[in-house]
Amino acid sequence: MKNFLSLCLLAFLSATTVFAQNKKEVLMTIDGKPVYANEFERVYSKNLDLVQDESQKDIDGYLQLFIDYKLKIAEAKEQGLDKTADYTKEFSKYRDQLSRNYLFEDKVAEELAKEAYERGKEDIDASHILIRADYEALPQDTLAAYNKIKGIRERALKGEDFSKLAKLYSEEPGAKERGGDLGYFSVFSMVYPFESAAYKTKVGEISPIVRTSFGYHIIKVNDKRARQPKVEVSHIMISDKKGARDFNPEERINEIAAMLKQGENFESLAKQFSDDKNSAVLGGKLKPFTKGDLRAPEFEDAAYNLKNIGDISKPVKTDFGWHIIRLDEKLPMESFDQQREELEKKVNEGERSKIVTSATNKKIKEKYGFKKEASYLPFFDTYLGDDILKRKWEMTPISSNDDKVLFTIGDKKATYSDFAKYITERQKSTRPYKLKESLLVDFYDEFETNELKDYFKERLEFENEDYAAILNEYRDGLLIFDVMDKNIWQKGKNDSIGIQEYYNKSKQDYQWKQRVDADIYAATSEALAQQVLKMLGEGKTSEEIKTTLNSDAKVNVIITPGVFEIDQRELPENFEIKKGVSKIYPSHDSFVVVNVNEIIAPGPKSLEDVKGKVLSNYQNDLEKSWMESLHKKYDVEVNKKTLKHVKKQLK
Repeated sequence: MKNFLSLCLLAFLSATTVFAQNKKEVLMTIDGKPVYANEFERVYSKNLDLVQDESQKDIDGYLQLFIDYKLKIAEAKEQGLDKTADYTKEFSKYRDQLSRNYLFEDKVAEELAKEAYERGKEDIDASHILIRADYEALPQDTLAAYNKIKGIRERALKGEDFSKLAKLYSEEPGAKERGGDLGYFSVFSMVYPFESAAYKTKVGEISPIVRTSFGYHIIKVNDKRARQPKVEVSHIMISDKKGARDFNPEERINEIAAMLKQGENFESLAKQFSDDKNSAVLGGKLKPFTKGDLRAPEFEDAAYNLKNIGDISKPVKTDFGWHIIRLDEKLPMESFDQQREELEKKVNEGERSKIVTSATNKKIKEKYGFKKEASYLPFFDTYLGDDILKRKWEMTPISSNDDKVLFTIGDKKATYSDFAKYITERQKSTRPYKLKESLLVDFYDEFETNELKDYFKERLEFENEDYAAILNEYRDGLLIFDVMDKNIWQKGKNDSIGIQEYYNKSKQDYQWKQRVDADIYAATSEALAQQVLKMLGEGKTSEEIKTTLNSDAKVNVIITPGVFEIDQRELPENFEIKKGVSKIYPSHDSFVVVNVNEIIAPGPKSLEDVKGKVLSNYQNDLEKSWMESLHKKYDVEVNKKTLKHVKKQLK
């Protein structure tokens, strides 16, 4: 998704609306097209605190930035970027998100989120029996499935072993091996009707028959337990994805584990050796999480297996590398307000969304008036060929005599032709259907919902000034992104010759500091560091030193070879740059000796070393030239009388 929100801070979000035009004070024109004073007043007041350059905080300075912004919008429209499919799709997506704040569905979503929060306090251990019957099954097959599950439930209620019944009759894959056992699950883990039945059934009891998209179920609840709250941990990570390393990651993590057992400080080791740089500077501390939050189940399991505050895990392997984890805190359960945003997102993305949609549609119909006209099934059952089931149906024009009105919402009529166009597009992304009638029912429900919401959003832009202003901010923000992407970012990124020429002209701006090719020895005590000094003086290799001073039971020294800039964190503070073996430096509860093999003088970095920074600077130059061309291309005239009035108003 385009991250245009940060862009908008730079682009000075516009707020042009139908309401802004009521106040006919024209601040300026761009090729004769008016820009109104209250648009400028709005963005100036809104964004003034975001402007970092003090010279641009006065109205005249800010006006120049505003003109640049409006020129970019004008150029985006000149290039037709407001008509592209990507732009239309992105804008529609943002409009949907924004309108949720005004639609009635938020209230319903909030109630379902509260229900989910309460359910989420428990995990449920349950078993189930499934008799398959999807929503497209023939009536006689549906009835047969229902009668079958009904008979099984009666036998279970009389005391027959539930697991044996599941092995005999359940049509769930793997039922014969597991006996219907699902283990522990919590809210959002199962389809909503199944989840609801499980939470409403007491421990030891069997649920009523439940219908889902899979078929008919009965559920036996074996246990309910309180869900685990979040934990806070610190970790030390050694990545095994960091290219060709000069040491073995597994060996390094085992060395660190041994040092921790010897009583070395966890935070100091994390700062010195952890490859997770974001947490390393904090002594390895991570944000609180619960199971399922991270993309590393092995890490989560290891963290939750730690019982007491301060307990430290054995080395744990994940997709990110090797970790040692320390339990820092077990947190209380979060409040509803703390979880609200995440819960409402899940409500609106899952099966619960159908409940939200139904309630929202009802409210819109009541607000604007809704009337159903002609039935769609008799006509469309004949009009649609069977190739719709293969997603290859092609629409043929509907005559004016046949093109009836399906329904009316407010002053808008939805016709057979409108529905047919919807079917044409919708079939491309539909799931396979067996029956044309089932497809039509689902497509009509979707079509009606879309028409109702679109009408609501259209009216909202006329009825609500704040909504209209914010919506236009999204509209223009997306245009700014697209015009910059096309004319600056992609152009710069793909111009390898231009980047090389820019680098050649400015390579003096990209310089290495003084560097050393060195081996860094971190010892656990000053006495051991003295031994390192002695052995280096005797000409011992780093491998010989490690073998002598470390053992399987105890790690006394860790060696890090590499090339380091003089202020790099691996080197001790106030390190004296000279070739050969250094003195002993205290550093992060260790004692460090550095054997400098070579001193590398400051010099230019290669283009490959600084390509990202060079590209950014090159694009800035492109933008500067581009803006100069826009000022020449468009005729901008500022109304000095209106500007004077604006200054008076804002002061």
